[in-house]
Amino acid sequence: MTYIAKPKFHHPKLATNKLGFTHRDYEGAVSTLCAGCGHDSISAAIIEACFELDLAPHRVAKLSGIGCSSKTPTYFLGQSHGFNSVHGRMPAVLTGANLANRDLIYFGVSGDGDSASIGLGQFAHSIRRSVNMVYIVENNGVYGLTKGQFSATADKGSQSRRGVANMDEPIDLATMAILLGAGFVARGFSGDKTQLVPLIKAAIEHKGAAFLDVISPCVAFNNHPGSTKSYEYVREHNEAVNSLDFMVPREPIVADYAPGSVEQVTQHDGSVINLRKLAGEYDLHDRSAAIRYISEGEKAGEVVTGLLYLDPEAVDLHERLGTVDVALNALGDAELVPGAETLARFNRSLR
Repeated sequence: MTYIAKPKFHHPKLATNKLGFTHRDYEGAVSTLCAGCGHDSISAAIIEACFELDLAPHRVAKLSGIGCSSKTPTYFLGQSHGFNSVHGRMPAVLTGANLANRDLIYFGVSGDGDSASIGLGQFAHSIRRSVNMVYIVENNGVYGLTKGQFSATADKGSQSRRGVANMDEPIDLATMAILLGAGFVARGFSGDKTQLVPLIKAAIEHKGAAFLDVISPCVAFNNHPGSTKSYEYVREHNEAVNSLDFMVPREPIVADYAPGSVEQVTQHDGSVINLRKLAGEYDLHDRSAAIRYISEGEKAGEVVTGLLYLDPEAVDLHERLGTVDVALNALGDAELVPGAETLARFNRSLR
């Protein structure tokens, strides 16, 4: 992976938060993703959310797996803790880290391949165990690192860039998260920063598993009519000369529309996606209604965005297990080695 550091110079008039940090203090390395990639917009939204919440970067731990999405933690919160795990195994690593040190704020950053395919079981169990984390899936419906095959979230009937239709039913991760017991479930669009930043802030403040499914257009491999999750990113000369891999830059697609309304977002290839933003009267505490609303939106050809479900009485894994109130690395010998009698008493309690 190419790593390009940013210069440390800060203009003296840059805006600061209550900690005295500027936006630059929440940035990471220069992104090596395709210009116009929706993932970079998500990174920018995370930076903005952490800046506005006055979070100290060293209090954050960011974990990821494999894929374009899993590269993005390199591009935000460069002064935080980070761990890049193997493909699909990020949730298990995050769970272990969270149990060892409950004092950190955990970001699990994944993609539709990393979470909906090889890591589907890991995703499911981390959600059902209510691990205290912000789990973000940067969802583009394709495998970007392996040149654009359908992912498990690709809509049935959508076409590959070679015109082949996807015949498999899609996995809706937001619906799964609600069914699995996540206390906070939301869906956003990478180009709608006005909506996405507050959703990330709310997810950070939530206790327990907070899941965000963010539709994030892939500018490289869904650049054709028939795609339902991304916009065209023109690749000139690629078919004619295999040794060239040239991409014409595009501006990121943005959207700003009122709650309760439907916004038709025209993509670079001329196709249109319909985004419906939840209205103020939507009951986000009704789990069954949330699942039904998502399904009705899919039937109408709409991508429903906003906070889909919230459990106001959610608890996290530590509360369920009754763990100690401090991080494990802060415990001394007296707590870690209580003696033979204490161990024997504990063993008797399990019989």
